[in-house]
Amino acid sequence: MTPPPSPFTYNGGTVAPGETANIRYTVSETYLGDPVRIPVTIVNGEHPGPTACLTAATHGDELNGIEVVRAVAYEWDHTELHGTIVCLPVLNVPGFLAQQRYLPILDRDLNRSFPGSESGTSARRMAHRIYTNFIEPCDFVLDFHTSTRGRNNMLHVRANMENPDVERLANAFASNVIIAGQGPEGTLRCEATDDGVPTVTIEMGGAHQFQRDLIDQALTGVESVFAEYGLRPKTRVRWPGWRTVIQDDLEKTWIRADSGGIVDMHHRRGALVYEGDAICTITNPFMTEKDVVEAPFTGLLVGVLENPVVYPGNPLCHLVELDEAIEHIVSSQHPVGE
Repeated sequence: MTPPPSPFTYNGGTVAPGETANIRYTVSETYLGDPVRIPVTIVNGEHPGPTACLTAATHGDELNGIEVVRAVAYEWDHTELHGTIVCLPVLNVPGFLAQQRYLPILDRDLNRSFPGSESGTSARRMAHRIYTNFIEPCDFVLDFHTSTRGRNNMLHVRANMENPDVERLANAFASNVIIAGQGPEGTLRCEATDDGVPTVTIEMGGAHQFQRDLIDQALTGVESVFAEYGLRPKTRVRWPGWRTVIQDDLEKTWIRADSGGIVDMHHRRGALVYEGDAICTITNPFMTEKDVVEAPFTGLLVGVLENPVVYPGNPLCHLVELDEAIEHIVSSQHPVGE
C-alpha cells in the first residue's frame, strides 16, 4: 500500500501536502538587530515522493542559479508533483545585497561553513539554521554555482563519484562533463553528502550575470533529475549524447599565466583544443613582447578567463582531458562553446 504524502516541517512551520509556501526565514541579524532573512519556497506535492532541495547564491554574486531555482518554483506546473521541492534561490542574502562573493561579515565564505554550528561564527550560525531546517530533511540537493568574477564556466557537474547515491544524482543531471571529487571541507556538497544527503554542485557560467543558454541547460538537467527520482513521473531521464567523467588530477589542469599583461583569449568556454594549440596570447602594453600559451594536452576548456588582464600566476583556463572516443564525438559536432 502506497504511504500517504507527508507534510514538510521546519522550525517555525509546516507545509501540508498540496500546498506551496513562500517564506522569509530568519537566519541571522544585522548590526542594528534587524533580521537577515532568506527566501524559501516549499512546494509539497499532493502525491508521495522524495524531497528535493535546490540551492543557489551561496556566493552572493553567483546569479545564474537563482533563475534556475525560481523557474522551478514559480514557472513549472506542479499539479502532478510526486514529492516535495525545497527551493532556496539566495542562500547568502548579505552577499547578494552587497553583490559580492562572501558574507560582508569579516569576508566569511558561507560555502566553507556547513553544516554550521549554533555557537560558532556568524557564518557557521547562519549555515546551521539553513542546514538543519532545509537541507537535512531532503533526499538530495542540487547546489548551483558559477565561476568567480572574471571567469566563465561551461555547464558541468562536480560530484563525489565514489558514492553510489551521488553518482546516480550526477548522471541523472545529464551534463556532458562530470568532475569527480569529494569537495573541500565545509562545502554544502561535501558535508551534506557525508550526512547521507547526496549533493552535487552544478557549475555554470560567470558571476554578476544571467546567461539564458546555461539557465535553460540547467533546467533541462533538473527536469531529468526529477524524472530519475520520480518527482515528475511523466518526464523522461535524459542522455546528453556524450559524457566524460574526470576522475584523476592528471586529467585536468589550471593553466596559469607565467607573465603579466593583457590577454587575447583565442577560444570560448566549452571549446575543444588540441595539444599544442594556442589557447591565448599575453602581451605587454606596447605589444613588443608576446607569450603564447599552448594546450599541454587535447581537451575541453571547462572554464576560461574573461577579464583580459593578468598577473603572473593568475588562472587563464581550466582544461580537462578527453579520451579519443569522446574527442572524436566532440570534434564531429558543432562547436560546444558559446
